[in-house]
Amino acid sequence: MGIKTIKVTGVEQALADLTEELGFPLSGFVPHTTAVVQQHQIPVTNLLTYMRDVAGLATDGAVNLRQYRHGQSNPTYFLRCGEHNYVLRKKPPGNLLSSAHAVEREFKVMAAIANHGVPVPKCHFLCEDTSVIGTPFYLMDHVPGRIFKDPALPDMTKAERTAIYAAMCDVLVMIQSVNVEEAGLKEYGKEGSFWARQLKTWSRQYEGSKTSDIPAMEQLTAWLGQHLPAIQAREKKTIIHGDFRLDNLIFHPTRPEVVAVLDWELSTLGDPLVDLAQCCFMYHLPSGFPVIKGFAGMDVASMGIPTEKDFLALYCRRAALLRIKDWNYYIAFLFFRFTAIVQGVAKRVQLGQASGAEAEQIGRTVGQLAAAGVKYTEQGTPKLLKTSNISKSDKQPYTTMASCSSGQGLMPVTVSSLSPRAQDLHKRVKDFIDKNIASWEREYHEYHEKPETKWTVHPRVRELQAMAKRNGLFNLFIPLVSDPQQKYGACLTNVEYAYICELMGKYRIGPEVFNCQAPDTGNMEVLIKYGTEEQQEQWLKPLLAGEMRSCFGMTEPNVASSDANNIESSIARDGDEYVINGHKWWTSGAMHPDTKMCIFMGKTDRSAPKHKQQSMIIIPMNAPGIKIVRPLTVFGFDDAPEGHCEVLFENVRVPASNILLGEGRGFEIAQGRLGPGRIHHCMRLIGQAERALHLMIQRAVVYVLTTSRSGAAEGNVRQEDSGVRYRASGHRSLQDRHRTDSPAGTESSSHDGHSWKQECSF
Repeated sequence: MGIKTIKVTGVEQALADLTEELGFPLSGFVPHTTAVVQQHQIPVTNLLTYMRDVAGLATDGAVNLRQYRHGQSNPTYFLRCGEHNYVLRKKPPGNLLSSAHAVEREFKVMAAIANHGVPVPKCHFLCEDTSVIGTPFYLMDHVPGRIFKDPALPDMTKAERTAIYAAMCDVLVMIQSVNVEEAGLKEYGKEGSFWARQLKTWSRQYEGSKTSDIPAMEQLTAWLGQHLPAIQAREKKTIIHGDFRLDNLIFHPTRPEVVAVLDWELSTLGDPLVDLAQCCFMYHLPSGFPVIKGFAGMDVASMGIPTEKDFLALYCRRAALLRIKDWNYYIAFLFFRFTAIVQGVAKRVQLGQASGAEAEQIGRTVGQLAAAGVKYTEQGTPKLLKTSNISKSDKQPYTTMASCSSGQGLMPVTVSSLSPRAQDLHKRVKDFIDKNIASWEREYHEYHEKPETKWTVHPRVRELQAMAKRNGLFNLFIPLVSDPQQKYGACLTNVEYAYICELMGKYRIGPEVFNCQAPDTGNMEVLIKYGTEEQQEQWLKPLLAGEMRSCFGMTEPNVASSDANNIESSIARDGDEYVINGHKWWTSGAMHPDTKMCIFMGKTDRSAPKHKQQSMIIIPMNAPGIKIVRPLTVFGFDDAPEGHCEVLFENVRVPASNILLGEGRGFEIAQGRLGPGRIHHCMRLIGQAERALHLMIQRAVVYVLTTSRSGAAEGNVRQEDSGVRYRASGHRSLQDRHRTDSPAGTESSSHDGHSWKQECSF
């Protein structure tokens, strides 16, 4: 019958015979990949030898090499060695344009920003030795997750689509907030005008790969050059990705969170709005465009996807921008650049070097793209786009306790203005507090008023902490900038956590239930940011689990120790140990029965420059020489069971490995610790003020109704209440000013990425 058969004697034998017959592998399938195409085969033995002998990576076990279908520029491979999954990215073979396919730059920027809050894969090494696999390449970890090639997100719900686009906007602002100098990328961009260099580079790329004359491209290039001076006059520089779009992001397998940003080949230092325009490019591309799909003309709002206007408004709020100038210039430039890129694809198809199966189809769209870009030049002079024209601003609500209608302001001033994920966490925390804490608070206070139970932990606290942990409401305070790999907490922004912190602050026990209480929050951040692996294993893990508490020893009774220069306590090296002597007070948490450690501030070298004299060290609270003198009171309250204590440290010895970050780094650590802590304290107090005002209004209503007071008396009460509301709202607005919508834990005054947002006039 003309049907070929295979005799089966075993599963492995049958698969091997069938694979040989079909000509492609039947095992080792990886989503989004295919068998390595012939022109991109690499010598696997050479690669494994380099990984093992030069990079020191394990190469034991079965090897599976696959090629990703995604991408038209640099061939990208999935590589499994035993239990380890990697991604290899290399330059394509053949003669290349001098500035194209820069995998070296990809590696450099990802390695640099990995510790600055931006989610990127861990990069292992860069190999520029072409004798290994034929072209330069680098190796990074494989990050599991979801990649959305269709921006319409057809398999998502409306709520999921909204959350995914909000997450994309958040990570874009995160990239632009990286301090270029601290990341070691000050020289990453070339000297001179970014915009002039962009036009020159892409014009050269286009001319170098041109296969025919396209009048529309000539017209587009001329218009961009004509209006270049106005754009150059406002140049600001941040890290830009260069090709920031939805399908270059890996999302968490189940949550709307970006876990990795890929494809940094075009990254540089330049105008941050170029990335925003790239992000919005899909609004200007038809849904049927090959590979990079768009949704021009589609009713995206009905799908839960923000319109371009709404997405720009969201970005402006996140980036604290008042207006965007010259938006049509940015979109026209995107068509110009994309035309040059696609022309390069067409040229590689002609030369037989294209790295994607759909490359030939893409190459045929060059003229179509250039013509589309010309339409934006026909709008005339670049336009000013004000945020007032993008979306209406929220009115400041009378209280955050009220339910607020959704709206779009320049900075979130209501819960409804936050990201969908933050809104969800806020609601869950509020529901948890209303159900489990509010009605139980009186019992908690009565328990700690009894002498026999004052300094013990109420059993119900343990139960509530376990419930909060099970519901994913533990450690919400940990900011993304401190936890770029998102290993420890919720990784919210300053603004997002501030509203949740306000909720917790309404009840004294609130923060502890969610493991968000001071001083443990600050101590945990110190250990996350500055602790060694050993210190994190011994102290951070139990703190994160809520299994222990800690205290912070800085304030001293005899000096104005809010200024660390005045600290008198000493930390002296003695062989393999440090000897600590000091007198501290207002050491919050020292009396808590679960407190096992203290982060102590003292001086290690009084002859050093004044900001290099201080150090911080970890002291176990059971170390000999520690004496808790007494709990101090605030307006008669001792805040049991934590207490604010006077503590003596007399010849306390600890291992030298307990020093944090090194001698002379204490002042630096203190600044990093106190930045987010200030916001936490203020927002908890605003929560208390909101609750007090709510109770005052309730009492006033009862008073007026039960005493039959005159209208004048009622008016006086209303006037007094409104005055308090005005002052409370003023304090919240003051906090809004300081908790700019950046990764929590980042202070705007110290980051280049924030300074441009405050000054620019886009």
